[in-house]
Amino acid sequence: MGRTICVVGLGKIGLPLAVQCAGKGHRVLGVDTAPGVVRQVNEGRPPFPGEAELAERLELALSSGQLTASVDTAAAVAEADAVLVAVPLLTGPDEQPDFGLLDAATAAVAAGLRPGTLVGYETTLPVGTTAGRLATALAEGSGLRPGADFALVFSPERVSSGRVFADLRRYPKLVGGIDERSTRQGVEFYRDVLDFDPRPDLPRPNGVWALGSAEAAEFAKLAETTYRDVNIGLANQFARYADRIGVDLGEVIEACNSQPYSHLHQPGVAVGGHCIPVYPRLYLWGDPSATVVRAGRAANLAMPGYAVGRLEQALGGLAGVAVLVLGAAYRGGVRETAHSGVFPLVDALWAAGARPYVADPLYRAEELTALGLPPHRGEPVGAAVVQTDHPEYRTLGAADLPGVRALLDGRRITDPDRWPGVLRIVLGAPLASP
Repeated sequence: MGRTICVVGLGKIGLPLAVQCAGKGHRVLGVDTAPGVVRQVNEGRPPFPGEAELAERLELALSSGQLTASVDTAAAVAEADAVLVAVPLLTGPDEQPDFGLLDAATAAVAAGLRPGTLVGYETTLPVGTTAGRLATALAEGSGLRPGADFALVFSPERVSSGRVFADLRRYPKLVGGIDERSTRQGVEFYRDVLDFDPRPDLPRPNGVWALGSAEAAEFAKLAETTYRDVNIGLANQFARYADRIGVDLGEVIEACNSQPYSHLHQPGVAVGGHCIPVYPRLYLWGDPSATVVRAGRAANLAMPGYAVGRLEQALGGLAGVAVLVLGAAYRGGVRETAHSGVFPLVDALWAAGARPYVADPLYRAEELTALGLPPHRGEPVGAAVVQTDHPEYRTLGAADLPGVRALLDGRRITDPDRWPGVLRIVLGAPLASP
């Protein structure tokens, strides 16, 4: 017999999760505070582009009657025996977590919560939030006792935009509850709604992995994402040193990673996205003495300015030079600008006296303008910076940008043979003469 599942938040995580649950034969009530999003979902139109399999799966979920969407969270929760919350936790300008959206969603869930319901949070959280802040809010708003009257678990999303369904199948689902009973119910639930690909490389079978507590699950998500930020920060430190000594860091990393104990990441002009630049801040909120984490974040934040400095040094100054930034998106092939390096790059170029322009194959000129970015409309430029690893840039060459004197490849993706006569600068590599 199928469950009735309420998914709170129909964004890039919540909507695919709702569709996945519906595809397993469950009745899914999706809720979102944005009426436009709810209307698009009910019409079978994904409210965001580029998510593989989503449009087809959404159509099937709607046509089968397994999925409906509304704006009334409390009413949907009152009908559900499981509630999944996928509302973002943002960080403010002071780098502290802003719980506003999550607190509002939790209050709405509490207003409709019934005894026996399983509540699961997919939003990445500081350690202790589920059993502390959220359990308290749910208890106060519902009059029910966490653990005794309803189960409460934390199960972090571990997926990336554009490949959510593939990642749901590939990566183990981590689950930790506020007590043993909650954990057990959470594990049973996720085994019922998810599918998993065989992973013989894992130390135990792929599927749902129970962790000892909600805190352990919260810690696991912060640890795996913070590791990536710190690793990239280390690679960026290595890149700056390689620039000073005239060594190609790419060759060094390839050599190091030839044995199984080294997993060096690649340096880059910026670290962007919803996750990697943000979650180390959530970790630091709970562990402010983590000097290694703080140093990694600082190293990555410094890279756009460092890259502009390298370009400025190579050209003998950037005053009045038109510079084209290639890529507004934070990652290749993804139409998103969350914490994208394009913003600090443009700021650094302005500060150096340059005239920056931005181009991206996924964005129209008016969309770039709305983002506060100066769009490139064919103006001649003297230099270019590869900010995003879009596949289109792998075949880009000097013939595509007549008059360009220097190219700074911030992602190590351009073909040097395509840039004759152009000074090509790669972070962490010796400067090659044009």
